[in-house]
Amino acid sequence: MEQKTSVKKMIGIGGFIALTGSMVATVYGYPAFATSGFALVFYLLLAGIFFFLPTALISAEMATGEGWQLGGVYKWVGTAFGSRWGFVAIFFQWFQITIGFVTMLYFIVGALSYLFDSPIINSNQLYKFLVVMALFWLVTYLNLKGTNFITKLTSISFSAGVILPAALLIIMAIIFVVQGNTIAVTMNWNTFFPDFSHINTLVVLVAFMLSYLGIEASAVHVNELNNAKRNYPIAVIILAFGAIVLNIFGSLSVGFVVPVDKIELNAGIMQAFEHYLTLYHLKWLLPVSAFLLALGAFGEVAAWVSGPIKGLQTTAMDGILPARFKKVNENGVSVSLVIVQGIVVSIWAAILTFGGTGGNLSFLLAMALTVVAYLSMYILLFLTYFVLRRKYGNVHREYIVPGGKFGRTIIPLLGLIMTIGAFIISFFPPSSLTSAQVGSYETILIISFVVILILPHLIYYFRPNKKK
Repeated sequence: MEQKTSVKKMIGIGGFIALTGSMVATVYGYPAFATSGFALVFYLLLAGIFFFLPTALISAEMATGEGWQLGGVYKWVGTAFGSRWGFVAIFFQWFQITIGFVTMLYFIVGALSYLFDSPIINSNQLYKFLVVMALFWLVTYLNLKGTNFITKLTSISFSAGVILPAALLIIMAIIFVVQGNTIAVTMNWNTFFPDFSHINTLVVLVAFMLSYLGIEASAVHVNELNNAKRNYPIAVIILAFGAIVLNIFGSLSVGFVVPVDKIELNAGIMQAFEHYLTLYHLKWLLPVSAFLLALGAFGEVAAWVSGPIKGLQTTAMDGILPARFKKVNENGVSVSLVIVQGIVVSIWAAILTFGGTGGNLSFLLAMALTVVAYLSMYILLFLTYFVLRRKYGNVHREYIVPGGKFGRTIIPLLGLIMTIGAFIISFFPPSSLTSAQVGSYETILIISFVVILILPHLIYYFRPNKKK
């Protein structure tokens, strides 16, 4: 029995940072940020300081509260508002990633097309879908091996597929600037501040906030982290500052050599690598870069497969989901939940791949629905912190949000205000839509969101164990 326990509690702080970093620190978002020019620094600092840091800090406090280590957002929100709302929170967290998986996998497909010099796997819808399915079901299978295996995988993918490419990109950009080359970004105070007189400027801010989503999702692994009360807050604070720095310098590195009107969102990172490597006569490293970037994104998918699923397993243990979802394999993974998730992701992949790409209405709606669902969870998360502070202030926390009573009020309040603002802005239609599509977009998004809001309440109402 002792041996089993020691095997379960085997995640060190380095592995945990890699597991969580794979969720929040990604390289493939740099091209999208670079399209904002030098204003990307303003956006990333604003979203990082007023959204990401508050989320990281309150998550660290709640995850190290006595009795709150198991279950993540389900446990925290459930303690504050009851198990119904705890289930709603974990459902939103899970739902958004079922769509998010597809966009992550699209990036891997794009990188693989560079690696194998085979554009057809990225341009042909059938080939693209088949590769996406092969990759996702491979990750799903690997997750059945348990958290320890996934931690080892993400440790490798995070170091080799996120940190290494980002560091290489930034170093090449620094050399590029030091050599006196002309950069494609105009850097001054006028370009640092966006023009907030246009609603599109605010819509862009939401996209930058999305790059910081997910730091709370790894909290479900706290009970598997060695010395969690000490190591969890250290890990999330390191990740918060690290992600802000990497996003700023990585995005600028792309913008320095790829003009805004030439940036391809799916392949912009490879455009930058190709430019730098060609300039420094290292083009033979391009396939290697593509492989590393694909590995990093693969690790991100693996980390996200295990995160929300662990939270849903806890809801099954509490009798909210059917009894079959309680059953776990020898590695502590609910095979039934993982398979159901795989089926849902496969359906989304088919809809988004064969339904069209680019400015396609269905694709944009799916992305918007992802955003509003996840931001709804964050609104609950910040409100939860205030309730737990008020009702359970005496519960021992190993980590406490800094700044005394003032800090514990203003820090989460800033995060809540940013989140509510982003939630409202998310219902504004993208500028790429035609006037004829705007009405349909708004109507379908609102109706879909109402359905998604009602769905977890219906599941909860018909739960097998209504005494819970």
